[in-house]
Amino acid sequence: ARDITHSHFEAGDRVVVIKGVAGAELWGDAMRVVAPSWHTPTDEDGWRLRDATGGARTYVTGHPRYLVHLSRHCPDCLLHLGAMEKRFLPKYAGYNALIDCGWYTTTALGQLVHIADARGPR
Repeated sequence: ARDITHSHFEAGDRVVVIKGVAGAELWGDAMRVVAPSWHTPTDEDGWRLRDATGGARTYVTGHPRYLVHLSRHCPDCLLHLGAMEKRFLPKYAGYNALIDCGWYTTTALGQLVHIADARGPR
């Protein structure tokens, strides 16, 4: 759970979506914030994100609470990242492989959604 507002991020910010654990570190997908966008799975303001490596989807829309700043020193993001490390790194201690924890999926509309925010068909 993270209470973060849409205004916390701005177009041009470099962010990471934490997806799992690699050894003794968290890992995720680095992206650039492009433009405001509606995040359909949560019915809230989101951000259009660009993955510079392309992959299956170059652009996705994500909710601000999924994002952690990479491009600037951000006390809120550092606290959030520290809390995630404290909670998840001990759980995977001793694993040397890259572990995708399965926290996110991408909808057919290119919406990045955390499993806690996913809705069934309407």
